[in-house]
Amino acid sequence: MDRAVALARSHLGRTSPNPVVGCVLLDARGTILGEGVHRGAGNPHAEVEALRAAGARARGATAVVTLEPCTHTGRTGPCTGALLAAGVARVLYAVPDPTPRAGGGAALLRAAGVQVVGDVRREAAEHANELWLTSVRRERPCVTWKFGGTLDGRSGAADGTSRWITGSEARADAHRLRAEHDAVLVGAGTLRADDPHLGLRHGVLGKPPLRIVLSRDGVLRPDARVLDAAAPTLVVTAENAVAARLPHGHETVALPYDTEGLDLTALSRELYRRGLRSVLLEGGAALAAGFARRGMLDRAVCYLAPLFLGANGRPVLDEFGADRLADGLRFEFGEIDRLGEDLRCVLRTRTAAELRPEPRPDSG
Repeated sequence: MDRAVALARSHLGRTSPNPVVGCVLLDARGTILGEGVHRGAGNPHAEVEALRAAGARARGATAVVTLEPCTHTGRTGPCTGALLAAGVARVLYAVPDPTPRAGGGAALLRAAGVQVVGDVRREAAEHANELWLTSVRRERPCVTWKFGGTLDGRSGAADGTSRWITGSEARADAHRLRAEHDAVLVGAGTLRADDPHLGLRHGVLGKPPLRIVLSRDGVLRPDARVLDAAAPTLVVTAENAVAARLPHGHETVALPYDTEGLDLTALSRELYRRGLRSVLLEGGAALAAGFARRGMLDRAVCYLAPLFLGANGRPVLDEFGADRLADGLRFEFGEIDRLGEDLRCVLRTRTAAELRPEPRPDSG
């Protein structure tokens, strides 16, 4: 299963609106007969790729797959049908498919006489596919808040300087994180202050994420780096803004604004409708606070430097209404790694963690 999870992880950011899935086929001695990974909507599913690699040797084999095989016919046929046609004798899967349309594959396979075992290395597979899983369970894109800061929660000094709080290894990892998401989002304040590019650098390969800029009036500097041809950009304006003509095929969309800013619920609905299942929130502190107020921060990836700036430093998060400890934004610690002199911490909100369903009673 660890190999199947690694295959799934290798295609993060490339498959939406579909999940990342990896599959490995084994013979009775545990020898790998074939491997497969889902490469994106319209492409064969992981099970089908693995079956093609194994050929006739798939008969009597064991399929190890990160997500319960699907039952529906969309752009491709159902994986359950392919497994049955190939004569696979045993299926081990990690995570039940949470979608009503595609779920139920385990029961169908059992009814056909296939030995099925669920919840195998489930936590590892959940983490590999958590962007898609959180999105389909909440029916909106999964939002990851990414920030680099000091140990006392400051994103920059009082004079406005912020480059570079963290080291080169942390910055390179942040680009790998960007490549795993469907879109990267910043507010107008960050755009004015930093003129970010929001593309992939530091040797990171993959599909560049959609760059999303929130701008109430829709006015961007004509030489803003997000308007180059390196990746598509979506500018989100207020409904009464004058539509701007953008170069390189970039697009604008008008959504409701209120006294607190953009209607983030409307934004989430629009992005989900466009097939986006994950958004990386990169700036700034006020925008992150807006998502926090609405309970829409699902996870955070923070890069922490061994540095203190004190009360005069700029906070990573603006005030969002937490006057009591009970009102605070509570996270669960996930993976913690050392990157050069810095720490990389993955945090998950408790509400997101609670979305993970309990194992099914019949999972072997």
